[in-house]
Amino acid sequence: MIRFASEDVGMADPQALQVTVSAMEAFHFIGLPEGHLALAQAAVYLATAPKSNSLYTAYDGVRKDVRESENMPVPLHIRNAPTSLMEDLGYGKGYKYPHDYPDHFVEEEEYLPENLKGRTYYHPSEQGFEKEIKKRLENWRRKKNP
Repeated sequence: MIRFASEDVGMADPQALQVTVSAMEAFHFIGLPEGHLALAQAAVYLATAPKSNSLYTAYDGVRKDVRESENMPVPLHIRNAPTSLMEDLGYGKGYKYPHDYPDHFVEEEEYLPENLKGRTYYHPSEQGFEKEIKKRLENWRRKKNP
């Protein structure tokens, strides 16, 4: 059920993962015979939840690109610079802190390695909470590409 919560329900209902993990914990805590009710509750929750495999397909796309690409460096501007040497090497230089910008979004910022710039992996469905995620992403894309 835990895998089902992430793979088949996914971001359409992000609470599904918490429900299934809680059911497992309740079962381990209570034991039989009453513990089976927690599992039944989680099963009904999953059966009636909106479904989406968008997260699963996004993750597959990321894994494919990681496997097919050579070791890609993290862009310098988003690297942490805890030492003066790293700062001198340009780590963190030019980083724009999203919380200092309207809607906590920096239009011109890019976080992917050079050879993956412009890629989009996650394409939310119209199911459940993904509708809200989709609206948010579309709003950010409009700001990035007016």
